Amino acid sequence: MARDVDVESHSSALANKHVALGVTGGIAATETVRLCRELRRHGASVTVIMTTAATKVITPLAVGWASQGPVITDWSADMSQLDEYDAVVIAPASRNFISRFLNGMMDHPLLMACSAARGRDVPILLVPSMHSDLFDDPVTQELVERLDSDSTILGPYEEGRYKQASPCQIVAQLCHVVNNNDESKHIAITLGANRAPIDSVRAIQNASSGQTGWYIAEFMYRMGHKVTVIAGKTSADPSFDLPVIIRAGSPDEMLTACLEVCDSKPDAWIHAAAVLDYYTQPISGKKKSGDHGWDLNLQPGPKHIKELSKLVGDAKRIGFKLETNISVEELHQRALEQISNYGVDATVANMMEEMHNPSSPRAYFVTRDSIVELQDMDSMCLSILGVLTS
Repeated sequence: MARDVDVESHSSALANKHVALGVTGGIAATETVRLCRELRRHGASVTVIMTTAATKVITPLAVGWASQGPVITDWSADMSQLDEYDAVVIAPASRNFISRFLNGMMDHPLLMACSAARGRDVPILLVPSMHSDLFDDPVTQELVERLDSDSTILGPYEEGRYKQASPCQIVAQLCHVVNNNDESKHIAITLGANRAPIDSVRAIQNASSGQTGWYIAEFMYRMGHKVTVIAGKTSADPSFDLPVIIRAGSPDEMLTACLEVCDSKPDAWIHAAAVLDYYTQPISGKKKSGDHGWDLNLQPGPKHIKELSKLVGDAKRIGFKLETNISVEELHQRALEQISNYGVDATVANMMEEMHNPSSPRAYFVTRDSIVELQDMDSMCLSILGVLTS
């Protein structure tokens, strides 16, 4: 039976990681419950260190419920703030705290934890949140400029203040920082559908929400990899802001964007976009409504996966194949043909009839040597990651 304190696992990106969450004074401290639970959804164990001002905004009791870990509010003999943490997150980081942090003050357990983390080269992420009048103060600007931009997470400007970034955004960036290392890859991923006009107001488009591609891109980012997204038309949105998203809705725009990304020599490509294989030159203006019939002469466009195969060098590549009304054996064969024809290292093969059927596999992962049933999105991402990092 599920307990009230339980959370649903979203990933293992912070599994076996001990995170110190610092909470300073500011109304954004009310977000601590949500942030603690989001950290736990990705596998982290959490110790919270609250300043005196923070305890006046939200109670340690509520924070302890959400974190299911220790809550430090003052000095104690065991000095648990000096425990070894894998990362320290300060959210919200008030201007008062930022000033004390940058100038080496040590008048609170949270500042001692930060000092110890710096000494151990442990990543520290600060999430400022304050009214715009305070943020625009030249003194504040000077303080912010002294912070490492890669370790500062700024949220949206709304209602006259810089609000704290969402828990999902904060934890995603924390996952990325913690997992990034010398072995991390630069991964380019195409996703979504293509849309091509047939006159000034109408267009043809294939079916793809982009949801699968966004999920894969977010998974790879949380696991520490640099991700470049080339996104077509999507009805689904990412759950947080990825650093590099190139929008390219038409087939030609997407191919051009991919060719430009090739110049940066990604270590891997994931071809998850539903590329529009057939389209036509649009007529000038708008076809008159009420005319009888409209015959479209659709011609095949360039095969993106083929065009890129000549330019990606030794980058690892994952193809996608969607079919309908065929057997698993034939799906396997068509996936193998994609591997043979275009030099991809593996193919994620789907049958449309099975994609939303909970009793069927989510997809099949095909390599030259095997075909494996994938039961969910996480198993798909892990299979892809295994090939890209091998």
